[in-house]
Amino acid sequence: MPYKPIESYGVIGDMHSVALVGKDGSIDWCCLPHFDSPSVFAAILDDKQGGSFSLAAAHGASRKQMYLPDTNVLLTRFLGAEGVGEVCDFMPIHRDTYGAYRRGMHQIVRVARAVRGEVRFRLACRPAIDFARRPHRVLLDDPRGAVFDSDGLDLALISPVPLLPDGAGGVVADFVLQPGETATFSLRQVEDWTANADLLSTPIDGDEALRRTVTFWRQWLGKSRYKGRWREMVDRSALVLKLLTFEPTGAIVAAATTSLPEEIGGVRNWDYRFVWVRDAAFTLYAFLRLGYTEEAARFMEWLSARVSEEDGPTGPLQLMYGVDGRHELPEIALIHLDGYRGSRPVRIGNGATEQLQLDIYGELIDSVYLFDKYGSPISYDFWREHRRMAYWVCENWDREDESIWEVRGGKRQFVYSKLQCWVALDRTLRLADKRSLPLDRQRVVRARDAIYEAIMTRGWDAARRTFVQSFGSQALDASNLLMSLMRFISPTDPRMLGTIDRTLAELASDTLVHRYELGKGAGDGLDGKEGTFSICTFWLVEALARSGRLEEARFIFEKMLTYANHLGLYSEQIGPSGELLGNFPQAFTHLGLVSAAFYLDRALDQGGLKAD
Repeated sequence: MPYKPIESYGVIGDMHSVALVGKDGSIDWCCLPHFDSPSVFAAILDDKQGGSFSLAAAHGASRKQMYLPDTNVLLTRFLGAEGVGEVCDFMPIHRDTYGAYRRGMHQIVRVARAVRGEVRFRLACRPAIDFARRPHRVLLDDPRGAVFDSDGLDLALISPVPLLPDGAGGVVADFVLQPGETATFSLRQVEDWTANADLLSTPIDGDEALRRTVTFWRQWLGKSRYKGRWREMVDRSALVLKLLTFEPTGAIVAAATTSLPEEIGGVRNWDYRFVWVRDAAFTLYAFLRLGYTEEAARFMEWLSARVSEEDGPTGPLQLMYGVDGRHELPEIALIHLDGYRGSRPVRIGNGATEQLQLDIYGELIDSVYLFDKYGSPISYDFWREHRRMAYWVCENWDREDESIWEVRGGKRQFVYSKLQCWVALDRTLRLADKRSLPLDRQRVVRARDAIYEAIMTRGWDAARRTFVQSFGSQALDASNLLMSLMRFISPTDPRMLGTIDRTLAELASDTLVHRYELGKGAGDGLDGKEGTFSICTFWLVEALARSGRLEEARFIFEKMLTYANHLGLYSEQIGPSGELLGNFPQAFTHLGLVSAAFYLDRALDQGGLKAD
């Protein structure tokens, strides 16, 4: 099976994990039981041995995909002169399903349907458990289905049609449906199928599971308070962010995949299936803007558990965690896998866990400030931990770090890190004043003001009229576009306007924005190139809108919307031919879309500037 473009996939999920479904009806990525668990299907990382689960009409000159309106239920259609077939894919979400979760079971439901004419379907299910490292045996149980039995994780495929072994650790089936007929398949995951005697004997009621799942997603989306322009794209982004939320803890993963490359054939391939404090904090901000205070509250519970832990080498927080809050995420290269289109190495785990990234304190404390304002007032115990973080920032803000982009070329005095240290202390002061909370105010004020002066004197290039990436550097960095968004500087300050103009001149390709200048400054310690960074384009849109350049902002925003895939989904980056690059779908990009749309829509209604 040849590799498909990243943008050819849709995504389904149950807020524990997701599956990527191609336009050809093949599930080429799924990790079970959780986002950061080992894979059961990973053909997107190795088209020969990665494993896949295909269900498709044998004919069909044209293939289309769509979501059932206002849901994460995916419909793949196969259209041909002889007939039209459909496959409806979803991961059930309803109360009965949560009971199944407690028993350690997850499932993917696939419903094949003949819409017009007689339609021949072909099924091929070939798991490759634990990134094709763990062997399994196939046990056929005619007429109920098949079990894929491995050490520590079992899969059961419930099938209404006879299955045959394919001789390569999988099963296949060919069947014909008449117009209006359906066939429902369920792939269930358990730790031990022998302890679940009813696993194969209880076929799923596909219609009922679909109805409940559709109801769940529509009721959830119906709580959104966004009614402005681009509502369809904002709604889709909200649904993606919800999909990437780990329901048991409220944690939010950065993306659904690992090692999808930033350059085809390159080495910039990373595992994003974890909880970045930064990304999750920004996602909380997006949820609050949309009115989802419950999701924000769940994440605050997860966060409270992290900040109450003992300090580590990087201070009160590390920059990322597992979905269950674990700290150790060792980075391992899977040399037996080919990588997407030969992009090696395939990595699981992430070595950046050990990096010092000071900016996470600003993003986190800003989200706490916003939650206290728009969600629910924080407790005194949480305030004590918050205050402890702020005091730590007071003593450590002037350290070198790796900053937001996780460079592997050594620590520097990154301007963005200083900006977010300023945000951490500024929001701490605001929150303390608002709630009359106890704080060594003078200590925090002195540090906050020292950071401000350092950025303005050492992070500003007077000759080029722009803020730079790090103290003493001439390189640009798109993260500086956040200065006005973070209320560090007026959006119409000449320094901010100069930074916007220099970003457009030197970091933009047409209207798409690179995150920094490769090969300039001290470098990022990595070989190869990368695409434009999608959230940076949305930052540019919002910075332009806040500066009053609404027509320019709207044009760039509208143009950026055309780079989404056919379902409105984005990965991390966009390549030179408009192709999607990097892990997919990515929360960072979708939350950037929500924020930019929210502000731009309001600014257009008001015809100009208005501070938050």
